[in-house]
Amino acid sequence: MSDSGTNQMVEKLTPHLQKQSTFMREPLQVGLKLAATLRFVATGNSYASLQYSFRVQKSTIYKFIPEVCKAIIAVYMDEVLRCPKTEEEWKEVATRFSSRWNYHNCLGAVDGKHIAMKKPPNAGSYYYNYKGFNSIVLMAVDVGASGGGTWSNCSLHGAVEENRAAVPQPEPLPNDDKLVPYHFVGDDAFALRTWMMKPFSHRSQVLQERIYSYRLSRAQRVAENAFGILSQRFRCFLTTMNQHPDIIKLITMCTCVLHNLILARYPHATAEVDCEDPDTHDVIPGRWRTDPQLQDLPSLTGHHAQKAAKEQQDYLSHYYCGGEGRFQAPGRAVLPLDDKRSGQCRKKCRTGCHA
Repeated sequence: MSDSGTNQMVEKLTPHLQKQSTFMREPLQVGLKLAATLRFVATGNSYASLQYSFRVQKSTIYKFIPEVCKAIIAVYMDEVLRCPKTEEEWKEVATRFSSRWNYHNCLGAVDGKHIAMKKPPNAGSYYYNYKGFNSIVLMAVDVGASGGGTWSNCSLHGAVEENRAAVPQPEPLPNDDKLVPYHFVGDDAFALRTWMMKPFSHRSQVLQERIYSYRLSRAQRVAENAFGILSQRFRCFLTTMNQHPDIIKLITMCTCVLHNLILARYPHATAEVDCEDPDTHDVIPGRWRTDPQLQDLPSLTGHHAQKAAKEQQDYLSHYYCGGEGRFQAPGRAVLPLDDKRSGQCRKKCRTGCHA
């Protein structure tokens, strides 16, 4: 972030953070509070370490970091961190996924990561996860769930389930006439629904299923990149955080706002994301994949997929493997379905369509 950007932040945060001067002492400058907070989230240094860098007692740092986080959220959240609320806004998201990743009727990619923390007093096993440490879960669409079934506890999940999210009505895919619901894309941590698609999970996938899983995974990669860049930019997430869970949730929301603010103000500042070779369209992994990463969510078990969702998944696999939705990259051959493989595809399909 440039000096002008930092000065602008100080100017906007001053009404929320400036304290009164008294005859006993002068208050801490807003710029110092902001600098200490940014240093903490960027490095994960302890308060004891920060007190020597900024010459402020760690007890004071402990008090003002949550205040700065609240001020950043109050000032910038509506500008950079908002969910689409109309059908037109959702369709704009779907258009970007279609043009950039060649995956249609997609409303967004969903993913979640564990944020390690010290066990709170009297918390029992409430924050204990299957990987053997205490954590809260940061979802790509919500913050602050804990324990299993985190996606079902998110506000967006409930809004979509109850038809309160203004999701557009089903529309045909390009070069097709069958209505397909708009949906999110995720991985095995999420239950298969008509509005939540994920790759095929079984090992013995036929060619059309592997092609569909690849196409969906390309779209879902944006969520992986977002978490990778977030943890690389804000190293506090790579440590075991010692704050109270409520303060950790506040810090997490603040870093999400800062992350989106940087992307909005400096769109070319992030060069370490996954990208595609313009000639061969091969995926080039981003530099963030070589650094330590946040822990993934477990694969979901015990949830039976809806019949309509399975039929939709089968139909999409045929669409993306057939002539209507097949993507031919320049200079790369797409393997055709031979007779034996085609017979397997038609046998497995439950929709009655043909590749």
